[in-house]
Amino acid sequence: MRVLHTADFHAGRTLRGYDRTPEIREALTEIAGLARSEKVDAVLVAGDLFDTVNPPADAESAIFAFFLALRDAGIPSIVIAGNHDSGSRLSGLSGLLGWVGVQVVAQPTNDPAQMIRHIETKSGEKLVVGALPYLSERRLVKAADVLGADVGMWRQKYREGMNFFLRKLAEGFAPGAVNMLMLHATLDGAVASGSDRGMAFDLTNSYTVSPLQLPAAAQYVALGHVHKPQQLGASPLTCYPGSIIQLDFGEGGEKKQVNLVEVEAGRPAKMHPIPLVSGKELRTIITDLEQLDARLSALGGFDGLLKVVVRAPAGTALPGLKDRVLRQFPNALGVELDAVKDEASLQAESREGLSLEQLYERFHREKRGELPPALRDLFKETDLAVRDAAGESA
Repeated sequence: MRVLHTADFHAGRTLRGYDRTPEIREALTEIAGLARSEKVDAVLVAGDLFDTVNPPADAESAIFAFFLALRDAGIPSIVIAGNHDSGSRLSGLSGLLGWVGVQVVAQPTNDPAQMIRHIETKSGEKLVVGALPYLSERRLVKAADVLGADVGMWRQKYREGMNFFLRKLAEGFAPGAVNMLMLHATLDGAVASGSDRGMAFDLTNSYTVSPLQLPAAAQYVALGHVHKPQQLGASPLTCYPGSIIQLDFGEGGEKKQVNLVEVEAGRPAKMHPIPLVSGKELRTIITDLEQLDARLSALGGFDGLLKVVVRAPAGTALPGLKDRVLRQFPNALGVELDAVKDEASLQAESREGLSLEQLYERFHREKRGELPPALRDLFKETDLAVRDAAGESA
Protein backbone atom coordinates (compact mmCIF):
# COMPACT_ATOMS: atom_id res chain seq x y z
CA MET A 1 0.00 0.00 0.00
CA ARG A 2 1.20 3.50 -0.85
CA VAL A 3 -0.04 6.43 1.23
CA LEU A 4 0.83 10.10 0.72
CA HIS A 5 1.11 12.11 3.94
CA THR A 6 0.96 15.90 3.88
CA ALA A 7 -0.14 18.70 6.22
CA ASP A 8 -0.11 22.42 7.03
CA PHE A 9 -1.39 23.97 3.79
CA HIS A 10 -2.40 27.27 5.46
CA ALA A 11 -4.47 28.41 2.50
CA GLY A 12 -5.31 32.08 2.95
CA ARG A 13 -1.94 32.99 4.46
CA THR A 14 -0.64 36.50 3.89
CA LEU A 15 2.93 37.55 4.66
CA ARG A 16 3.26 41.24 5.50
CA GLY A 17 0.30 41.96 3.24
CA TYR A 18 1.48 39.65 0.44
CA ASP A 19 -1.05 36.94 -0.48
CA ARG A 20 0.55 33.48 -0.51
CA THR A 21 -2.56 31.59 -1.64
CA PRO A 22 -1.58 31.46 -5.34
CA GLU A 23 1.66 29.70 -4.33
CA ILE A 24 -0.25 27.36 -2.03
CA ARG A 25 -2.65 26.53 -4.88
CA GLU A 26 0.37 25.76 -7.09
CA ALA A 27 1.82 23.47 -4.40
CA LEU A 28 -1.50 21.66 -3.98
CA THR A 29 -1.67 21.10 -7.73
CA GLU A 30 1.85 19.68 -7.54
CA ILE A 31 0.88 17.36 -4.66
CA ALA A 32 -2.21 16.11 -6.48
CA GLY A 33 0.02 15.39 -9.48
CA LEU A 34 2.44 13.45 -7.29
CA ALA A 35 -0.44 11.43 -5.84
CA ARG A 36 -1.35 10.41 -9.39
CA SER A 37 2.18 9.75 -10.66
CA GLU A 38 3.15 7.78 -7.54
CA LYS A 39 -0.05 5.74 -7.83
CA VAL A 40 -0.93 6.21 -4.18
CA ASP A 41 -3.87 4.42 -2.61
CA ALA A 42 -4.79 7.23 -0.21
CA VAL A 43 -3.82 10.72 0.95
CA LEU A 44 -3.64 11.78 4.60
CA VAL A 45 -3.85 15.49 5.44
CA ALA A 46 -2.83 16.10 9.06
CA GLY A 47 -4.50 19.45 9.68
CA ASP A 48 -4.26 23.19 9.06
CA LEU A 49 -5.86 23.23 5.64
CA PHE A 50 -6.57 26.92 6.21
CA ASP A 51 -4.64 29.71 7.89
CA THR A 52 -7.66 31.23 9.64
CA VAL A 53 -11.02 30.04 10.91
CA ASN A 54 -12.74 32.29 8.34
CA PRO A 55 -10.69 31.80 5.18
CA PRO A 56 -11.22 33.93 2.06
CA ALA A 57 -13.00 32.51 -0.95
CA ASP A 58 -9.84 31.97 -3.00
CA ALA A 59 -8.35 29.90 -0.14
CA GLU A 60 -11.44 27.68 -0.08
CA SER A 61 -11.29 27.41 -3.86
CA ALA A 62 -7.67 26.20 -3.72
CA ILE A 63 -8.51 23.51 -1.14
CA PHE A 64 -11.60 22.30 -2.96
CA ALA A 65 -9.71 22.17 -6.26
CA PHE A 66 -7.14 19.92 -4.60
CA PHE A 67 -9.72 17.43 -3.40
CA LEU A 68 -11.50 17.50 -6.75
CA ALA A 69 -8.19 16.64 -8.43
CA LEU A 70 -7.81 13.66 -6.09
CA ARG A 71 -11.40 12.63 -6.87
CA ASP A 72 -10.68 12.77 -10.60
CA ALA A 73 -7.68 10.50 -10.03
CA GLY A 74 -9.78 8.09 -7.95
CA ILE A 75 -7.72 8.68 -4.80
CA PRO A 76 -9.57 8.79 -1.45
CA SER A 77 -8.33 10.92 1.43
CA ILE A 78 -8.69 11.36 5.18
CA VAL A 79 -8.42 14.85 6.69
CA ILE A 80 -8.27 16.18 10.24
CA ALA A 81 -8.68 19.74 11.48
CA GLY A 82 -5.68 21.63 12.84
CA ASN A 83 -5.46 24.48 15.32
CA HIS A 84 -5.79 27.08 12.53
CA ASP A 85 -8.93 25.44 11.13
CA SER A 86 -12.48 25.91 12.32
CA GLY A 87 -13.55 22.46 13.43
CA SER A 88 -17.23 23.37 13.21
CA ARG A 89 -16.77 24.82 9.71
CA LEU A 90 -15.02 21.69 8.44
CA SER A 91 -17.60 19.53 10.17
CA GLY A 92 -20.31 21.37 8.27
CA LEU A 93 -18.50 20.70 5.00
CA SER A 94 -17.83 17.04 5.74
CA GLY A 95 -20.99 15.84 4.01
CA LEU A 96 -20.18 17.61 0.77
CA LEU A 97 -16.52 16.58 0.88
CA GLY A 98 -17.62 13.01 1.45
CA TRP A 99 -19.19 13.02 -2.02
CA VAL A 100 -15.71 13.46 -3.55
CA GLY A 101 -14.03 10.80 -1.41
CA VAL A 102 -12.81 12.94 1.49
CA GLN A 103 -13.36 11.65 5.02
CA VAL A 104 -13.20 14.59 7.42
CA VAL A 105 -12.62 14.22 11.15
CA ALA A 106 -13.05 17.80 12.29
CA GLN A 107 -13.75 17.57 16.02
CA PRO A 108 -12.99 15.07 18.78
CA THR A 109 -16.11 13.21 19.86
CA ASN A 110 -17.25 11.45 23.01
CA ASP A 111 -17.25 8.25 20.98
CA PRO A 112 -13.68 7.65 19.72
CA ALA A 113 -15.01 5.01 17.31
CA GLN A 114 -16.27 7.90 15.15
CA MET A 115 -12.65 9.02 14.70
CA ILE A 116 -11.55 5.69 13.22
CA ARG A 117 -11.72 5.74 9.43
CA HIS A 118 -11.36 2.97 6.86
CA ILE A 119 -10.26 2.86 3.24
CA GLU A 120 -10.23 -0.25 1.07
CA THR A 121 -7.83 -0.09 -1.86
CA LYS A 122 -8.53 -1.34 -5.37
CA SER A 123 -6.35 -4.36 -4.65
CA GLY A 124 -8.41 -5.26 -1.59
CA GLU A 125 -6.02 -4.05 1.11
CA LYS A 126 -7.52 -2.26 4.08
CA LEU A 127 -6.28 0.95 5.69
CA VAL A 128 -7.42 1.86 9.20
CA VAL A 129 -6.60 5.38 10.44
CA GLY A 130 -7.15 6.59 13.97
CA ALA A 131 -7.71 10.28 13.18
CA LEU A 132 -7.35 12.73 16.07
CA PRO A 133 -7.93 16.40 15.11
CA TYR A 134 -6.33 19.21 17.08
CA LEU A 135 -7.47 19.00 20.67
CA SER A 136 -7.10 22.27 22.51
CA GLU A 137 -5.42 22.06 25.88
CA ARG A 138 -8.32 24.18 27.14
CA ARG A 139 -10.60 21.23 26.53
CA LEU A 140 -8.34 18.87 28.42
CA VAL A 141 -7.20 21.20 31.20
CA LYS A 142 -10.15 22.96 32.82
CA ALA A 143 -9.63 26.46 34.16
CA ALA A 144 -10.52 25.25 37.62
CA ASP A 145 -7.68 22.74 37.45
CA VAL A 146 -5.22 25.37 36.25
CA LEU A 147 -5.84 27.80 39.09
CA GLY A 148 -3.32 27.19 41.83
CA ALA A 149 -1.54 24.39 39.99
CA ASP A 150 1.97 24.52 38.60
CA VAL A 151 2.73 24.26 34.88
CA GLY A 152 4.03 20.72 35.23
CA MET A 153 0.66 19.58 36.53
CA TRP A 154 -1.15 21.21 33.59
CA ARG A 155 1.08 19.43 31.11
CA GLN A 156 0.64 16.11 32.86
CA LYS A 157 -3.14 16.50 32.79
CA TYR A 158 -2.99 17.31 29.08
CA ARG A 159 -0.94 14.19 28.44
CA GLU A 160 -3.36 12.06 30.39
CA GLY A 161 -6.24 13.36 28.28
CA MET A 162 -4.35 12.74 25.04
CA ASN A 163 -3.39 9.29 26.28
CA PHE A 164 -7.07 8.41 26.67
CA PHE A 165 -7.83 9.27 23.04
CA LEU A 166 -4.70 7.59 21.68
CA ARG A 167 -5.46 4.41 23.57
CA LYS A 168 -9.08 4.38 22.38
CA LEU A 169 -8.05 4.96 18.77
CA ALA A 170 -5.58 2.09 18.94
CA GLU A 171 -8.42 -0.18 20.05
CA GLY A 172 -9.95 0.40 16.62
CA PHE A 173 -6.95 -1.02 14.76
CA ALA A 174 -7.68 -4.22 12.86
CA PRO A 175 -5.57 -7.35 12.36
CA GLY A 176 -4.79 -7.94 8.72
CA ALA A 177 -5.06 -4.23 7.92
CA VAL A 178 -2.56 -1.40 7.63
CA ASN A 179 -2.99 0.61 10.84
CA MET A 180 -2.02 4.26 11.07
CA LEU A 181 -2.49 7.10 13.51
CA MET A 182 -2.92 10.75 12.43
CA LEU A 183 -2.89 13.72 14.79
CA HIS A 184 -2.24 17.46 14.85
CA ALA A 185 -0.09 18.04 17.91
CA THR A 186 3.39 18.79 19.21
CA LEU A 187 5.54 15.77 19.94
CA ASP A 188 8.40 15.87 22.44
CA GLY A 189 11.68 16.36 20.58
CA ALA A 190 10.13 18.20 17.64
CA VAL A 191 12.27 20.98 16.17
CA ALA A 192 10.33 24.04 15.08
CA SER A 193 11.12 26.31 12.16
CA GLY A 194 12.58 29.67 13.19
CA SER A 195 9.33 31.21 12.12
CA ASP A 196 8.93 34.95 11.61
CA ARG A 197 5.29 34.79 12.63
CA GLY A 198 5.73 32.92 15.88
CA MET A 199 5.32 29.31 14.74
CA ALA A 200 8.69 28.74 16.38
CA PHE A 201 6.94 28.51 19.70
CA ASP A 202 8.96 27.55 22.76
CA LEU A 203 8.61 23.79 22.57
CA THR A 204 9.82 23.38 26.12
CA ASN A 205 6.78 25.33 27.36
CA SER A 206 4.19 23.77 25.06
CA TYR A 207 1.64 21.11 25.81
CA THR A 208 3.27 18.10 24.21
CA VAL A 209 2.75 14.41 23.61
CA SER A 210 5.49 11.95 24.51
CA PRO A 211 6.55 9.46 21.82
CA LEU A 212 6.07 6.81 24.50
CA GLN A 213 2.33 7.52 24.36
CA LEU A 214 2.04 6.53 20.71
CA PRO A 215 0.46 3.10 20.31
CA ALA A 216 2.95 0.43 19.29
CA ALA A 217 0.32 -1.12 17.03
CA ALA A 218 0.44 1.91 14.71
CA GLN A 219 2.64 1.20 11.71
CA TYR A 220 2.95 4.90 10.88
CA VAL A 221 2.11 8.07 12.79
CA ALA A 222 1.20 10.95 10.47
CA LEU A 223 1.76 14.25 12.27
CA GLY A 224 0.84 17.83 11.50
CA HIS A 225 1.46 21.17 13.28
CA VAL A 226 5.25 21.63 13.14
CA HIS A 227 6.40 23.13 9.85
CA LYS A 228 9.90 21.66 9.69
CA PRO A 229 9.98 18.19 8.05
CA GLN A 230 11.38 15.59 10.43
CA GLN A 231 11.22 12.02 11.63
CA LEU A 232 10.80 11.63 15.39
CA GLY A 233 10.68 7.89 15.88
CA ALA A 234 11.16 4.57 14.15
CA SER A 235 8.89 2.31 16.19
CA PRO A 236 6.31 3.36 15.29
CA LEU A 237 7.61 5.36 12.35
CA THR A 238 6.57 8.91 13.27
CA CYS A 239 6.94 11.89 10.93
CA TYR A 240 6.06 15.51 10.27
CA PRO A 241 6.02 16.30 6.52
CA GLY A 242 6.10 20.05 7.32
CA SER A 243 4.38 22.90 5.53
CA ILE A 244 4.09 22.77 1.74
CA ILE A 245 5.75 26.13 1.00
CA GLN A 246 8.07 28.42 2.95
CA LEU A 247 5.31 30.28 4.78
CA ASP A 248 7.41 33.03 6.34
CA PHE A 249 11.00 34.18 6.66
CA GLY A 250 11.69 31.88 9.58
CA GLU A 251 11.22 28.98 7.14
CA GLY A 252 13.59 30.49 4.59
CA GLY A 253 16.01 27.89 3.26
CA GLU A 254 13.89 24.91 4.31
CA LYS A 255 13.27 22.29 1.65
CA LYS A 256 9.60 21.36 1.57
CA GLN A 257 8.26 17.86 0.97
CA VAL A 258 5.48 15.33 1.22
CA ASN A 259 5.96 11.85 2.67
CA LEU A 260 5.32 8.73 0.61
CA VAL A 261 4.69 5.80 2.94
CA GLU A 262 5.01 2.24 1.70
CA VAL A 263 3.53 -0.33 4.05
CA GLU A 264 1.73 -3.63 4.20
CA ALA A 265 -0.22 -5.23 7.02
CA GLY A 266 1.95 -6.52 9.83
CA ARG A 267 5.21 -5.12 8.41
CA PRO A 268 7.22 -2.00 9.30
CA ALA A 269 6.46 1.04 7.18
CA LYS A 270 9.01 2.81 5.00
CA MET A 271 8.86 6.56 4.35
CA HIS A 272 10.30 8.28 1.29
CA PRO A 273 10.38 12.10 1.27
CA ILE A 274 9.38 13.64 -2.05
CA PRO A 275 10.63 17.23 -2.48
CA LEU A 276 8.25 19.99 -3.55
CA VAL A 277 9.33 22.75 -5.91
CA SER A 278 6.34 25.10 -5.70
CA GLY A 279 6.33 28.37 -3.82
CA LYS A 280 8.68 31.31 -3.74
CA GLU A 281 11.97 31.08 -1.91
CA LEU A 282 12.19 33.32 1.14
CA ARG A 283 15.47 34.89 2.13
CA THR A 284 16.74 37.27 4.81
CA ILE A 285 19.88 39.37 4.36
CA ILE A 286 21.57 41.22 7.23
CA THR A 287 23.96 43.95 6.17
CA ASP A 288 25.69 47.11 7.27
CA LEU A 289 24.38 50.29 5.69
CA GLU A 290 27.59 50.82 3.72
CA GLN A 291 27.24 47.40 2.03
CA LEU A 292 23.49 47.54 1.39
CA ASP A 293 23.62 48.43 -2.31
CA ALA A 294 26.29 45.82 -3.03
CA ARG A 295 24.36 43.09 -1.21
CA LEU A 296 21.16 43.89 -3.12
CA SER A 297 23.00 43.96 -6.44
CA ALA A 298 24.51 40.56 -5.69
CA LEU A 299 21.05 39.01 -5.51
CA GLY A 300 20.97 39.05 -9.28
CA GLY A 301 18.28 36.74 -10.60
CA PHE A 302 16.75 35.90 -7.23
CA ASP A 303 12.98 35.97 -7.80
CA GLY A 304 11.81 35.08 -4.31
CA LEU A 305 10.70 37.23 -1.41
CA LEU A 306 13.19 39.18 0.66
CA LYS A 307 13.55 40.60 4.14
CA VAL A 308 16.34 43.14 4.62
CA VAL A 309 17.84 43.93 8.02
CA VAL A 310 20.16 46.95 7.99
CA ARG A 311 22.62 47.49 10.82
CA ALA A 312 23.25 51.12 11.76
CA PRO A 313 24.49 52.98 14.85
CA ALA A 314 21.84 53.55 17.48
CA GLY A 315 20.01 56.81 17.02
CA THR A 316 20.68 56.91 13.28
CA ALA A 317 17.77 58.24 11.24
CA LEU A 318 17.45 56.66 7.81
CA PRO A 319 14.55 58.31 6.00
CA GLY A 320 13.75 56.71 2.68
CA LEU A 321 15.51 53.42 3.52
CA LYS A 322 12.56 51.26 2.47
CA ASP A 323 12.15 53.13 -0.83
CA ARG A 324 15.88 52.74 -1.46
CA VAL A 325 15.59 48.96 -1.02
CA LEU A 326 12.41 48.66 -3.09
CA ARG A 327 13.96 50.52 -6.02
CA GLN A 328 16.59 47.81 -6.30
CA PHE A 329 14.47 44.87 -5.18
CA PRO A 330 10.68 45.32 -5.56
CA ASN A 331 10.02 41.90 -3.96
CA ALA A 332 11.35 43.02 -0.59
CA LEU A 333 8.51 42.56 1.89
CA GLY A 334 10.32 43.78 4.96
CA VAL A 335 12.97 46.39 5.65
CA GLU A 336 14.09 46.60 9.26
CA LEU A 337 16.65 48.71 11.07
CA ASP A 338 18.89 46.94 13.59
CA ALA A 339 20.26 49.59 15.93
CA VAL A 340 23.88 48.82 16.81
CA LYS A 341 25.25 50.49 19.92
CA ASP A 342 28.84 51.66 19.93
CA GLU A 343 31.40 49.99 22.16
CA ALA A 344 31.48 52.83 24.69
CA SER A 345 27.70 52.62 25.16
CA LEU A 346 27.81 48.86 25.54
CA GLN A 347 30.61 49.08 28.09
CA ALA A 348 28.74 51.73 30.05
CA GLU A 349 25.59 49.59 30.07
CA SER A 350 27.55 46.51 31.10
CA ARG A 351 29.05 48.42 34.07
CA GLU A 352 25.75 49.85 35.24
CA GLY A 353 24.75 48.68 38.72
CA LEU A 354 28.05 46.89 39.45
CA SER A 355 30.13 47.65 42.52
CA LEU A 356 33.83 48.49 42.27
CA GLU A 357 34.69 45.03 43.57
CA GLN A 358 32.47 43.38 40.92
CA LEU A 359 34.04 45.51 38.18
CA TYR A 360 37.52 44.51 39.34
CA GLU A 361 36.54 40.84 39.44
CA ARG A 362 35.16 41.06 35.89
CA PHE A 363 38.33 42.83 34.67
CA HIS A 364 40.55 40.16 36.23
CA ARG A 365 38.47 37.33 34.78
CA GLU A 366 38.66 38.77 31.27
CA LYS A 367 42.39 39.48 31.43
CA ARG A 368 43.87 36.80 33.70
CA GLY A 369 41.18 34.31 34.69
CA GLU A 370 39.35 33.75 37.96
CA LEU A 371 40.17 36.14 40.80
CA PRO A 372 42.02 34.37 43.65
CA PRO A 373 40.38 34.82 47.11
CA ALA A 374 43.55 36.31 48.58
CA LEU A 375 43.69 38.96 45.86
CA ARG A 376 39.98 39.71 46.32
CA ASP A 377 40.57 40.29 50.06
CA LEU A 378 43.54 42.53 49.31
CA PHE A 379 41.42 44.57 46.89
CA LYS A 380 38.73 45.00 49.55
CA GLU A 381 41.28 46.17 52.11
CA THR A 382 42.81 48.63 49.64
CA ASP A 383 39.41 49.96 48.63
CA LEU A 384 38.41 50.51 52.26
CA ALA A 385 41.71 52.22 53.01
CA VAL A 386 41.25 54.59 50.05
CA ARG A 387 37.67 55.37 51.14
CA ASP A 388 38.79 56.04 54.70
CA ALA A 389 41.57 58.31 53.52
CA ALA A 390 39.19 60.19 51.27
CA GLY A 391 36.78 60.62 54.17
CA GLU A 392 39.48 62.00 56.44
CA SER A 393 40.73 64.44 53.82
CA ALA A 394 37.18 65.64 53.23
